[in-house]
Amino acid sequence: MLPHSYEFPAALLLVLGGALSCFAGYRLFKITLAIYGLIFGAMLASSTMGVSNTSGMIVAAILGGLAGSVILVLAYFVGIGLIGAGLGALVAHVGWGYFRAGDPPVAVIIVLAVFGAVGAMLLQRYVIIVSTAFGGAWTLLIGALTIADRDAGRGSRLGDVWILYPNAPADGRGWVPVAWILLGLVGTGVQLAVTGRKR
Repeated sequence: MLPHSYEFPAALLLVLGGALSCFAGYRLFKITLAIYGLIFGAMLASSTMGVSNTSGMIVAAILGGLAGSVILVLAYFVGIGLIGAGLGALVAHVGWGYFRAGDPPVAVIIVLAVFGAVGAMLLQRYVIIVSTAFGGAWTLLIGALTIADRDAGRGSRLGDVWILYPNAPADGRGWVPVAWILLGLVGTGVQLAVTGRKR
């Protein structure tokens, strides 16, 4: 969570980072890892602060984001496994939410995360391309929805706080998973044909 006044800059960072990951994730994989480490680290660290502690949230977001970036960049192979696991968990949440209400069972998330991590290690190049394309597409969509409609990104006002819910863009927006798949496929195609080609 971040102070509500930071919602637009944070959403803009999500759009830019998502576009970079979606269309050039394999070529710039270490930068992509740093961006996602920054986003996840800032999300986790800032959520430990109280809603009324604005300066604490900002400091925690900065420190957590820096720590997350360093951890994912230094742990390159672990980062590949984590990206695969994260993609598996994202597929579990989006797929389950598209067909049923509520969160998926923990067993489904664990199984898809393990398959994603193992697949990422076995087929690194292709899994990196697909996971960065689809992960970037989702990040881009969440940021764009937040910019376009402050409630669509599930930005929640709790006092003066913006809370990012990256797995559920909004209720009643069944087109979002379809747009995510189409954008992810376009990003995969661009990376396979242009930015992620072997030289």
